[in-house]
Amino acid sequence: MEIRVGVIGLSVHSAAYTEIINSGGSSPEFSGCKVVAIFHPPGNPDVEFSEAQLQNFTETIKGQGVEFVGSIKEMVKKVDAVMLLTNDGRPHFKEIMPVLKAGKPVYVDKPLAASLSDVLAIFKMARKYKVPTFSCSPLRYVKEALDIREGKVVGRVLGANTYGPAPIQKSHVDLFWDGIHAVESLYTVMGGTGCKTVTRTFTDGADVVVGDWGDGRIGVFRGVRKGKSGFGGTAFGEGKIASIGVFAGYRPLVVAIVEFFRTGKSPVSEDETIEIYAFMDAADESKRMGGIPVSVPDVLSRSKKINN
Repeated sequence: MEIRVGVIGLSVHSAAYTEIINSGGSSPEFSGCKVVAIFHPPGNPDVEFSEAQLQNFTETIKGQGVEFVGSIKEMVKKVDAVMLLTNDGRPHFKEIMPVLKAGKPVYVDKPLAASLSDVLAIFKMARKYKVPTFSCSPLRYVKEALDIREGKVVGRVLGANTYGPAPIQKSHVDLFWDGIHAVESLYTVMGGTGCKTVTRTFTDGADVVVGDWGDGRIGVFRGVRKGKSGFGGTAFGEGKIASIGVFAGYRPLVVAIVEFFRTGKSPVSEDETIEIYAFMDAADESKRMGGIPVSVPDVLSRSKKINN
């Protein structure tokens, strides 16, 4: 079955994911799948790319035979599935609604939204319209991290440390912007949901966020704002201590996105995605309260009440 894919937003990921899918038609992972249309909404100056970058993205996408259209509503009529790749979480709720109403399965780039409340609202609408919805960072698909999650490397994971860039974008919860990458890595190797409390230590140059899973396991995220940065971490297991691996490109995530479009089944549960954002929201609250432990379930419960 042919899958025609539409894209919302012009970004690094728009260009890269389109090129991977449309150049990989001879690979079984991408056979029968093609990006055919894109809508580029007006940008937000505080998180926008330069004109030179936008022109480069445009040329890459047009070079893959993709049509630029004038609206999301026009685009969804031409496609079977959508990648929402706007480089800003704030408009995602507004942008995803025509997709959900059209019944098209949708992958949403990070950050899923600019607030936990909007994250919950997006999933609520996806359930209402019964539309498969999937969101995650490309860092989830580092091979070593997945192998650790599946128990192939260190045995049962007793704890983990991850690190990555954590620049602050004022319109978003602090860690939603780029911190989510290493937080998602942490959840990947820790095996998913279950974090009970979060404690955040903040300085201008770095964050250290300690998550207590309540079963003796501790996961630690270090967000870097000064000095050398990059992605990585360590998993501590019953049988071994091992590196969680190095990010090696977008292809594994794009393979997962296409498989999601084929099956309609998200490879990451809604509960896990929501808890990742609740973890980061709790870290924000811990910062505001001077670094005291904050309950992740309580943060989530309060946000759910607001959305009901």
